[in-house]
Amino acid sequence: MTDTPGWAPPGSPEDPQGGDARRAGAPEAAPDDPRAAEPAAAGEPSPGAGPGTDGPGTKWSENQPPRADWHAPGRAGTPPPGPAGPGQGWGGSQNQGWGQGWGQGPGRGPAWDGRPPAAKPGVVPLRPLGLGEVLDGSVSTLRAHWRTVLGISLVVSVVTQAALGVASWWTLNDMADRFEEFEASAATSQAPSFGEVMALFTGVFATNGVAALVQLVSTCIATALLTMVVSRAVLGRPVSTGLAWQEARPRLGAMFGLTLLLTLLSVGVLGAGAVPGVLFLAAGNELAAAGTFFLGLTAAFFVLVWLMIRYSLAVPALMLEKQGILKAMSRSARLVRGSWWRVFGVLVLTGILTGIVVMIVSMPFSLFSMAANGDSMTDFLNGGAPMRMSAAAVAISGVGGVIGYTITLPISAGVTTLLYVDQRIRREALDLELARAAGVPGYGDDNGAEAPPAGA
Repeated sequence: MTDTPGWAPPGSPEDPQGGDARRAGAPEAAPDDPRAAEPAAAGEPSPGAGPGTDGPGTKWSENQPPRADWHAPGRAGTPPPGPAGPGQGWGGSQNQGWGQGWGQGPGRGPAWDGRPPAAKPGVVPLRPLGLGEVLDGSVSTLRAHWRTVLGISLVVSVVTQAALGVASWWTLNDMADRFEEFEASAATSQAPSFGEVMALFTGVFATNGVAALVQLVSTCIATALLTMVVSRAVLGRPVSTGLAWQEARPRLGAMFGLTLLLTLLSVGVLGAGAVPGVLFLAAGNELAAAGTFFLGLTAAFFVLVWLMIRYSLAVPALMLEKQGILKAMSRSARLVRGSWWRVFGVLVLTGILTGIVVMIVSMPFSLFSMAANGDSMTDFLNGGAPMRMSAAAVAISGVGGVIGYTITLPISAGVTTLLYVDQRIRREALDLELARAAGVPGYGDDNGAEAPPAGA
């Protein structure tokens, strides 16, 4: 390999630090320098004795390894070289080289890109996060604060599963009773009245509506508390259930309002998609009604997905920035803008992973529940009345649901909060503000300058 101005292989005899001192403009050794009079060791070529096409001088063969005692700058106690002059140094200019680094190779050390590691006072490094770091940060929060996190999610899961279990038990058994009554009426040639049919559906909707409301309230409280836990875990600060409740309680009313508004928005979008089909059905055109129902609901589904991802960061914005409901939704839209597909991919992957965990955990309990409910299941499969559920079957199935959601609820809340932090780091340099808040050296006013605000 032919030498080029300003570059010599690391560890060359001319410069133990990795640069050609003479080519970089360094002064040559004085004539009375004792090092200049040292004879070359036996078998070691002198710097000017190498063969070359242009005359005597240092020439390097291809694949020349560095010296055995050479290390990447900044490693093994070797200080990095000083600043190079214009057009010289590792990268050919004084602004290059350090950002390029070296790769792995025969006789080389580990890859090094010249950038100092990001501060990590808590569960994630304070820099833009990758998918693996978002998921790992959520799991690390669960491990670091497992008493607080699992305590919150366990209480919420027990309340939610109890409400859903009671609703399922009452609904299935009530439907089985009504079905038997309808069969008895049909045997006497008396069709069930409109009032009896409406009473059945009213009871089903009322029971499941109450269970859904309980689940909504419980999930809101859990999400609010877990958001506060994750926000403190990012800074490496201790947190307890009481402290999380104290910080989240003033925002719970706004949290309920945001959740209710997003729920109504979802119902409104799906209802708007079904309107054309209803109009065609009212006009008596069943074929057109079926087609427009399918197309309308499909289009409404995609619109709904787009809106839910757009407003997916509204909860942490509302809780951590103390924003109002509409302001939090607008804030989420601004943070997601330009990163919709990335946020969508992270949330969908998180949903798939948590769904798999819930399925694996709850499957054995579902099998035991079916075994405890064997008689009713057999009657149902034989085409009899709707399946009844015993209290034991509901309890066994509920235990599986409690365990699964206790594990996955903190992960889902943690991913959403860390996505919010990541988007603000990418757009607003929030990492500087977080590092200063965490007390990381060099980010405060110890150097006479304060870190810029997060929203600057």
